Amino acid sequence: MKKYILLAAFIVALPAFGMRVGVAAEAQTPAIATPGSTNATAPVPGKNSFTEDQARKRITDAGYSDVTDLKLGDQGFWVATATKGAATVQVTMDYQGNIVAR
Repeated sequence: MKKYILLAAFIVALPAFGMRVGVAAEAQTPAIATPGSTNATAPVPGKNSFTEDQARKRITDAGYSDVTDLKLGDQGFWVATATKGAATVQVTMDYQGNIVAR
């Protein structure tokens, strides 16, 4: 009987330590890339949850200016023409927030 009481007490105490019983581990899929890093396979196709304003700001924050013709494409990429330094390039931003210039 004591074993069952101890087991019940242990199971009740698990959530206090951040552990879950009988629940699958939550997915650890980042929606946005960590600042300063880029996915090596970027751009990654997928459902993009960035709004146009958020995409424009993220591209601008990455050092690009004059972001024009910003459009969301079929594979979930935001694509635009932008300027960085003296060069005008096409930039692509994926659903993770990775920005690739071509």
